[in-house]
Amino acid sequence: MDTGDAFRHQAAACAGLGSPMYAELLGLVADALASGGEDAAPFAAVLQGHENDPGPSGLALRLAGSVHRLVLERRAGLLATYYPSVGGRWEPEGGWAAFRSLVIQQPDAVREWLDRPPQTNEVGRSAALMAGLLEVSRAKPLPIRLFEIGASGGLNLLADRFSFSDDGGRVRGDEGSPVQLAGAWAGPGPWPTVIERVGSDVLPVDVATTAGRLTLTAYVWPDMTARHERLRGALQIAAGSPVTVRRQSARKVVENLVLVPGTTTVLWHSVMWQYLDSSEQHEVLTRLDALGAAATDDAPLVHLSLEPRRRTPGEDHEFWLTLRRWPGGDTRFLARARPHGMPVDWQ
Repeated sequence: MDTGDAFRHQAAACAGLGSPMYAELLGLVADALASGGEDAAPFAAVLQGHENDPGPSGLALRLAGSVHRLVLERRAGLLATYYPSVGGRWEPEGGWAAFRSLVIQQPDAVREWLDRPPQTNEVGRSAALMAGLLEVSRAKPLPIRLFEIGASGGLNLLADRFSFSDDGGRVRGDEGSPVQLAGAWAGPGPWPTVIERVGSDVLPVDVATTAGRLTLTAYVWPDMTARHERLRGALQIAAGSPVTVRRQSARKVVENLVLVPGTTTVLWHSVMWQYLDSSEQHEVLTRLDALGAAATDDAPLVHLSLEPRRRTPGEDHEFWLTLRRWPGGDTRFLARARPHGMPVDWQ
């Protein structure tokens, strides 16, 4: 897949996920790259060195997030009038002209974020993750030590402070929470008691800082109002209940993971596995197997994963919530979710 195809693929994904703005904008970038010559030149220059980036690395979203950051910082001039996240209104013709002008005028500023993975920290994904944690508590109601790899700003570690409602009107969690997640799974079982929560990321985001909050906001698509509302709500909770997010690789996290009697140790992650190379993926799973061999009924280990899967080659990705629990090490498929979390279809 060449760079233009990667942008076109992401544009189609944005259309399917409810962002007509990014569908049009990234599609126009794809058209420009495909056309060659004068239209392609500013984008080819900005993206130089990234032509061979693999599709899962999200180059199109890295470019979009970098430009959105400039809009949020009031460094994008006229382009801001087309971004709903700052009160503008998207319109393809004028918006595209302003976007292209910014890339031409500020190429170095646009390039600044191209070497970093998107730091979405999508709060909606906690609808699926929390469903998995409910199942963990239902099976064994022990206090939970919760660890997250690829945690970004650690907002999903606060999932037990959110409100979850299903299509039947059942509500679990904090009904007055500033994060309201409809279309979740709100099944039975004791509400989890989280006694420890620690995140890790190779590029952690400090949500206590203006720069950290800006980073997370920049990667939320500008025309998706509900996602912005969820992020603001989670940041509000984090301000009063800060969590620890360490600068650490997934490999190092599992190397240091230990089991504690009388508690369930849970390692979870969502839509980050693709950013690990195959050797690190293998090391993480191998270490979990080794640690799981020492697990007991009084000190179980759980690996909870929300990641994209294909049933067969060539099919669209589905986002599967899977749970692996030790002792035993059996893997269960629990639910399907959407890329941004909801709705959650419990199986």
